[in-house]
Amino acid sequence: MIKKIIEFLTEVSEYFFLVVKVIWLIIRHPPSYYLIRDQMYEVGVKSLPVVAITGFSTGMVLAAQSFFQLSDKGLASATGLMVTKAMMVELGPVLTAFMVTGRVGAAMCAELGSMRVTEQIDAIRSMSVNPLRHLVAPRFIAGIAMLPLLTVFSCLMGIIGGYVISVYYYQMPSTSFLDPLPVHITTFDFISGLIKAFVFGFIIITISCYRGMGTKGGAAGVGRSTTNSVVICYTVILIGNFLLTIAMNNSYGYIEQLMDKWL
Repeated sequence: MIKKIIEFLTEVSEYFFLVVKVIWLIIRHPPSYYLIRDQMYEVGVKSLPVVAITGFSTGMVLAAQSFFQLSDKGLASATGLMVTKAMMVELGPVLTAFMVTGRVGAAMCAELGSMRVTEQIDAIRSMSVNPLRHLVAPRFIAGIAMLPLLTVFSCLMGIIGGYVISVYYYQMPSTSFLDPLPVHITTFDFISGLIKAFVFGFIIITISCYRGMGTKGGAAGVGRSTTNSVVICYTVILIGNFLLTIAMNNSYGYIEQLMDKWL
């Protein structure tokens, strides 16, 4: 038991040490623009189809369930508000993070793990190139930059999906769906979703890269590292989502004051 606790604390300390080194490298010696551009394309553009499908289908399901549950109570006009709130604050950031973890995080971990076990990373280091600056830093920048944008896109697709089901299937007036949104959707909802997306992007990229860079044991080790990175990312995202929700809800008044001052 004590041995496992020590191993866990050792891994956590190594993870934070890697994160600090990467951030310091980005500040002191930013990676090449071309490396960042390529990773932004991999993380962002190539994730658009799966994020669009996820957001659109989730919005349709939310609208169908909301309308079904609320119509007999005379609250069908709240369908659009419920869909938009849920997508912006909770489901949009979390589901987008899950999709990016499965598509991007696993690929990053497998790629870096394969490079580790085939000694390509050692070869890069032997050429006086810092592997963290060349391999991890571009992925880090791309992840924290693109995940908020993907989350906004997912939320938009979810709202469109909810609108399509509500208006064209349930014959709900479009004004009933759209009119409550400017009244009840606040800047705080939008900002809270972006904050969650930024944190989730940080979590996904750093954990995936850490597990990939620490891979051992050949091809089997690559598989284990990839599986572990996905499971850990999902777990940390869910726990982090809960903690962020509690923290931002408790800080609502302070955040509102800051937004009123700066926006």
